Amino acid sequence: MHGTENPSSWIQRWSHLVKPAGVVLDVACGQGRHARWFHQQNHRLVLVDRSQAAIESIAIPADAREAVVADIENGPWPFAGRQFDAVVVTNYLWRPLMPTLLASLASGGVLLYETFAQGNETVGKPSRADFLLRPGELLDICQDLRVLAFEDGFDAGPDGQTPRFVQRIAAVRETQQPGNSAPPRYSLRSGARATPGSE
Repeated sequence: MHGTENPSSWIQRWSHLVKPAGVVLDVACGQGRHARWFHQQNHRLVLVDRSQAAIESIAIPADAREAVVADIENGPWPFAGRQFDAVVVTNYLWRPLMPTLLASLASGGVLLYETFAQGNETVGKPSRADFLLRPGELLDICQDLRVLAFEDGFDAGPDGQTPRFVQRIAAVRETQQPGNSAPPRYSLRSGARATPGSE
């Protein structure tokens, strides 16, 4: 079941961009591999998945998370009007939801997205075009965000993992800075924190 694997190395690499103790929305969270990672980094969590069993399997204290069982493809968005310091999505694609996910980013919020891309049909599943990103599609979707990192290609994966075609992005909804402020410094090295511009 989705969520039982180790946390994505992409998500781990760019998670330092999320502000300390920020609220992370994990979309289609499965059994919580990324929820556990962000919990270990002392973030508050909001989790959504359509599987009650998956949500119930996540071993994170109830006071550290808000968990919602919802069919986000066929039902209403359960977080209408809310914004988060990070939105995390892996191995999931539902294009009609993309505008909602972007609108769910607070000022300074980070989008960390990783899923299958065209070409994957030659190596395994998913293989339907509905579930595979077109070349550069995440760049197009994130054109109003500050893109810090993007990859689009073939990932042979470590030994024992299925090779796949994948697309990944790390992007920020930038906070408006006063005209004379220095630009924010988004570290490209994990373990560091982004620092806002200063006069």
